[in-house]
Amino acid sequence: MKKYDVTGIGNALVDIEFKVKDQFFADNGVEKGLMTLVDEDRQNALMQVINTEQAKKQCGGSAGNTVIALSQFGGKSYYSCKVANDELGHFYMNDMNDAGVSHNLNESNLAEGITGKCLVMVTEDAERTMNTFLGITETYSTADVDEVAIKDSQYLYIEGYLITSENGKQAMIHAKKTAEENGVKVALTFSDPAMVKYFKDPMAEVIGASVDLLFANEEEAMTFTGKDNLLEAREELKKVAKHFVITQGKNGAMIFDGDTFIDIEPYATTAIDSNGAGDMFAGAFMYGITNGHSYASSGKLASMASSKIVSQYGPRLQWHEAKDILAKLNP
Repeated sequence: MKKYDVTGIGNALVDIEFKVKDQFFADNGVEKGLMTLVDEDRQNALMQVINTEQAKKQCGGSAGNTVIALSQFGGKSYYSCKVANDELGHFYMNDMNDAGVSHNLNESNLAEGITGKCLVMVTEDAERTMNTFLGITETYSTADVDEVAIKDSQYLYIEGYLITSENGKQAMIHAKKTAEENGVKVALTFSDPAMVKYFKDPMAEVIGASVDLLFANEEEAMTFTGKDNLLEAREELKKVAKHFVITQGKNGAMIFDGDTFIDIEPYATTAIDSNGAGDMFAGAFMYGITNGHSYASSGKLASMASSKIVSQYGPRLQWHEAKDILAKLNP
């Protein structure tokens, strides 16, 4: 029996989420709908023109959100990450504790520097735009990978955002090798269209021969495979992933279970914030497949959870909401 269902590695970021009008992007030179890496001065300049008192603050990062989601459904998760010995670093560590996620952080190993922050700007069309200052997590490397936790997990979950630095890429490769050498399955998420658009070759290097499970949205799947339609893209993905999930927004998702494709229906909702929807889908899905559910049942759970998350602000469910969703799955 493994100690953890999933160990995740990724960028530890404190998410600061707030609402904006489209005019905000024009006025401040922000590219809508993407995750853009910025330096601290640029991020601070943006923070000067927003109402931070009304912003919502939570520990996050893509893989962080996913392992928290898994924990909320009752799974056992671990997060290997890096924050600084500053106010936000302590906030991040304590928030992870409150979320029930085990991690590699403690008072004695917080690094000197600045904890990363992600400004999450949500518009009235529910789209999220992110400007991220990585801070100390930009130095995440093979030395920060917790091999012990990986070996004691059913799955390793790798966040695609790590691909933006050479040390991050090497950490991804090292973690994947550690998992494979110890019979641990490997899941990877592309994280964002920009990661496969600008870092396609490094991402392919990380994937190597294949991964056990891949998460992508439609745009990411087509961009990575170089195909202009989803039917061709999904056939290409079979070459690099034994199983995969392609999320399709309001149209639900499709899953390749290794033999056949499974269409996952969407659940009716009124979307107000898409931030964290993919992370939630991955967390709920991985909870399912590591806790006795079929791929179809896990996809249904993930679809229910992501439809709930886009109907409210922020990337995290309340604990009672996760229990309610599980009750609907297993009436």
